[in-house]
Amino acid sequence: MTDDNSVAFPAGQSGLIVRIPEAELAVRAWRERLDPSARAGVPAHVTVLFPFLDASRIDEAACAAIGEVVGRHRTFETRFGHCGRFPGILYVVPEPAAPFRRLTEAIADRWPETPPFGGRFDELVPHLTVAQGQDDAVLAQAEADLQSRLPITAHVSTVDLMVHDGTRWQRKASFSLR
Repeated sequence: MTDDNSVAFPAGQSGLIVRIPEAELAVRAWRERLDPSARAGVPAHVTVLFPFLDASRIDEAACAAIGEVVGRHRTFETRFGHCGRFPGILYVVPEPAAPFRRLTEAIADRWPETPPFGGRFDELVPHLTVAQGQDDAVLAQAEADLQSRLPITAHVSTVDLMVHDGTRWQRKASFSLR
C-alpha cells in the first residue's frame, strides 16, 4: 500500500484495497522479498485509496458510508497481462484499469481529505506492486520471472479496509460491490 519502503506506518493508519488472491501464487515470493507491505501482512492487491482515515475515525457510520459508495459499483473481471514500472518499483498492470480508477475517485470524492497517495501524484495508475525500492537489475530479474506467470485473471467483488496495528496490517472490514 505504499510506494516507499522507508515508510514506517503508525498504528491506526488505514487504506482500502482490492485483494487479488488469484495473483498470490505468481507474486508472493517476490513480494515477500521485495515489498515491505507484504511482510507487514498486506496481500497481493490493487490499492483503492491510501492513506485513508485514521482508525479512530472509522466507526459504524463510516463503514456504512464506505459500503454505500463501494456498493454503487458493479463486480468486474480484470486481467494482469504485463508488468509496468515506476522508478524503483515493479508492478503488474490490471486491464481494464478504469473500474479501479472509478472506485478510487468515488471514495476520494466522498472523503476529499484523503486524496490518493496523499495527493503526491498527478495521475492515478492502478497497479499491483511486486517490488519497490530496488535497482533496475533486481526489477528486471523479477519481471522476467513474472512474465512467464502471466496472464492472471481475477474477479473483483469486494474492497477491504486494512488498518495498521503498529506492527502489521489487519483486515478490519470488507465491502461488496454489486
